[in-house]
Amino acid sequence: MAQPAFDRRRINGPEESHPPVFIDEEPSQTRSVKSRKGRASSDIRPIFLQPGLISQATGSAYIETERTKIACAVYGPRQSKGTGFHEIGRLNVEVKFAPYSCQDRRAPMRDAEDRSIAMAVHQAIVSSVRLETFPKATLDIFITVIETDGLEGCVAAGSIAASTALVHAGVEVFGLVVSCSAAAVGDEIWLDPTDEESKISGGTLVLSCIPALTSITSVWQTGRMSPKEILGCIDTCQSRCNDIHGVVAQALSSPNVPG
Repeated sequence: MAQPAFDRRRINGPEESHPPVFIDEEPSQTRSVKSRKGRASSDIRPIFLQPGLISQATGSAYIETERTKIACAVYGPRQSKGTGFHEIGRLNVEVKFAPYSCQDRRAPMRDAEDRSIAMAVHQAIVSSVRLETFPKATLDIFITVIETDGLEGCVAAGSIAASTALVHAGVEVFGLVVSCSAAAVGDEIWLDPTDEESKISGGTLVLSCIPALTSITSVWQTGRMSPKEILGCIDTCQSRCNDIHGVVAQALSSPNVPG
């Protein structure tokens, strides 16, 4: 019996084929957006910040920016167990989303999104903490996202809440860390973008800094942005961080702060 001319080791496609056609709709959508609804391009959402709402924690803070609500608790410093001696302390950050925090119900287990936000918050605040003052000790920061309106807002608000909770706990820091996010939408830079605004933007950036020392601690950028857009976002966020620093300082110095 003659064998047919058919190679079973290969995936035989059709005799005629056509290249795929990709329709790039994102640039047209981005350029069709001309104005921002409800806010100017340089406006941020109102910030409500209250330290000391979690009585069981060493230090805590609650921050709310419209639809973004985050609670942060700090425990320690406490002795590290099961690890060798280290001259400087360790800072651990854990982020957890409430199941009802997003439009789609989230599973109670941690995922890659939780870890990426925790790493961004850790990078933003770790350089401000004097870890050498408590050797062989650990500081644990637990951030619970009650409601979210975009990952950029979670990183910015989480960094502010974590720094505020550290100061409320009496941990020695070089200065308060504040954070602000921005999105490049067309030819404009929109501060503190929502989730919908981030989706239509070409890229987003979250800047964390210590205004008292005029130093930047972290830059978290996603999407496609030109160097000019990145520098513009950094300058705009840095100028707005000075105003946010005043809000955080006023919240910590308020006589109504528990603890």
